[in-house]
This record gives sequence, structure tokens and C-alpha cells, in this order.
Amino acid sequence: MPKKLIKRWLPDQHTIKSNKHLQIFGDVLHDANLWHLNRRSASKAFAIGLFFAFIPVPFQMMLAAGSAILFRANLPLSVALVWISNPITIPPIFYACYKLGTLLLGVPEQEFVFELTWEWVVSSLGTVSGPFLFGSGVCAVFFSTIGYFGINILWRLSVSRSWKKREHR
Repeated sequence: MPKKLIKRWLPDQHTIKSNKHLQIFGDVLHDANLWHLNRRSASKAFAIGLFFAFIPVPFQMMLAAGSAILFRANLPLSVALVWISNPITIPPIFYACYKLGTLLLGVPEQEFVFELTWEWVVSSLGTVSGPFLFGSGVCAVFFSTIGYFGINILWRLSVSRSWKKREHR
């Protein structure tokens, strides 16, 4: 079940290989093990993708792809999961990371009014960057760990259920 469901939602291998930003990895992208979907590669991919989804850096897809290559995880799944933090979900996710950071660090929340300007970003980084980055790191580690073990458990349960159905027939 998880394998069929995941394969249905994964981007096509040729789409990822032709991505201009991922061309820096060269021939490594042609390694068949990066495209194979099994329990180990999927759980590693969930950990990598969810980790980089919560890290506020540009080029998250490239970092996820590089980590997938390094850790021998499923490349398309790692890259696709980064898109959990997309232009629609980034504000609530990053605000929650900031709130968590202030809570864990015991720092009072700073009042700020959002403006979509470079000056605002530079000026507000000094006041909110510590709790925000700390909260992002905590969320990245927490959700990547949950993703790794969650997919591992779901995969095992699915295989066990399939074996029981086959045995019953």
C-alpha cells in the first residue's frame, strides 16, 4: 500500500533528471538505487525531505537531492517532500517555528508587522532570527524523525497485512 501510494504521487524520473538546478550532480543522477523505492530508501527520503522542508534556506531541493545521494535515499521522494513548505504554507510553518523557538528559549515574543521588502527582512532578522532558527531546527529534527520511523512502521504494517491477506486466501 505505501509503495503504490507513494509511487502514484512521485514526480517522473525524467522530470527530475532534466531539472536544470539538479544538473550539478551530473551522472550520479543515473544511479538506479536513487530511484528504487523500498522501505529503507523511503524512510530515509522522508527524513531528508521533512528535514529540509523546515530549514529556512534557499535551494532546499538541491540540498535534499544532495543528501539523498549521500545517504542513498529515494531521490524523487526526498525532493518532493521539500515542497511541504511552499509559498502557501511557509508563513504558518515559519511562524509556528518562531513561536516554538521563543517558547523553548524562554525569550519574549517580539512585535513585528510583516512587510514584503528586503529592508524589513534585514532589519527583523536581528530581532527574531535566534528563536526562529532554533525553532526551525527543532521542528526539522522532530518531523524528520517522526517521518523516518512513521514510514518505516507503516511500511512494515502494510507488508504484514498483505502477507496475512495472501495467507488467508
